Amino acid sequence: MVKRCLIIGIILGAAWSCATVTPTPSPSFYVPDIPASMSTRMTLDQRIAADEVWSELKAGRTAQAQRLILRMGAQSPAYTTGLGYIGLFTSDLTAAETNFKEAIRTSPEMTPALAGLAQVYESKGEKDLLFAEYREILAKDPDNRWARPRYEALRDKLVEESTAEAKAAVAAGNLEEARKAYLKVLTFVPESESANLALARIFIKEKNTAGALPYYKIAIDGQPKNKALLREYADSLFEAGELGRSLDLYEKLAELEPGDAAVTQRIEDLKNKLGVFELPSQYKSIADLDAVTREDLAALIAVRFKDSMNVPERQAQILVDISTSWAQKFIIKVASLGVMSGYDNHTFQPRKIINRAELAETLVQLIDFLKGRGAKFVPVIDVRRIQIADVAPENFYYQPIVRVVSYQIMDLSPQRTFDPEQTVPGREAVRVLNVISGLAK
Repeated sequence: MVKRCLIIGIILGAAWSCATVTPTPSPSFYVPDIPASMSTRMTLDQRIAADEVWSELKAGRTAQAQRLILRMGAQSPAYTTGLGYIGLFTSDLTAAETNFKEAIRTSPEMTPALAGLAQVYESKGEKDLLFAEYREILAKDPDNRWARPRYEALRDKLVEESTAEAKAAVAAGNLEEARKAYLKVLTFVPESESANLALARIFIKEKNTAGALPYYKIAIDGQPKNKALLREYADSLFEAGELGRSLDLYEKLAELEPGDAAVTQRIEDLKNKLGVFELPSQYKSIADLDAVTREDLAALIAVRFKDSMNVPERQAQILVDISTSWAQKFIIKVASLGVMSGYDNHTFQPRKIINRAELAETLVQLIDFLKGRGAKFVPVIDVRRIQIADVAPENFYYQPIVRVVSYQIMDLSPQRTFDPEQTVPGREAVRVLNVISGLAK
């Protein structure tokens, strides 16, 4: 009997040793932990229940996880996310997507729902939506170790596919399809120099220079010393009428290629078109002066209104005392256009300090010049209602003073005085010119 039991035991032992133990299946999807910001919003019971559900999900035990989720109830912040993973594990992608989206809607910080939705799109082969979800996860968690490598790999693949599509379209002469494909590249890598440059060149081929400029700018920002690209962008700006920006680029080119005669000539042409003056150091200090001179005022006007003054000179004035003035070019410009006049003895007296009455006279001449260029000035106060206590109607400066007061460019004191002999600080001169610029319509 003992021998028989021993034999049976050996047989059973051998059978047990040969039996295959079926392991718990590993989960086929990634289930990230519930973020701490969500856990703190749960009650203790909800946290315990959620931990149990997540343990079952990570172990791949779908049936057990589902029973625990239903027991946990819809009041738990983890409920819809859990249901989303049940749908994902059971290949019910529609239910999974619906639940994950609801979880994100009610709790945007629930990154497990974002990861789940990404895996739904991966299962469905919807690469663009998958890319958007990876990007959303990284926006909330830039160092996410699960999403980061997948995002970068997918981005590179999508860029490669779209770039190949764009190049094929260009080769076939289909610029519209090429533009769409390159724009798609920019949805994946907005700073792509090659895609931005390709788009700029497509717009140029389509005779749409203005459309090309934003893409040229991004491309050039990444290659600030690429001389060929700088010239291409500068030429495009010139063609689009963006002369100031074109000049800036040509000046950068001149620094990179000091001996390029074509660049030097283009710079001179642009400066002439723009009426650009090199601003001396004296100009920058005008605003801080206690009292401005005639040369200071001429410089302020010529620079502030350079666009309006980019016209042929009306009359040549012989001014015998401006050769040593730092503001010589400015004086010549405003004098030739009649905005500031020389004296009968052909002097300009550039260093003469001006007073408020003389400023008013110059401002009226400037207003009349701007009116001739199409600007409209509307008086705020009827000149007939203006009474000035310290300037008689027969005074030489009375009319210009009344006019600048009517436009509210210069003001009277509470005592209705104008103080015509008072000097003009630099900041006041800058202010009134800014007012005129704002009033010109």
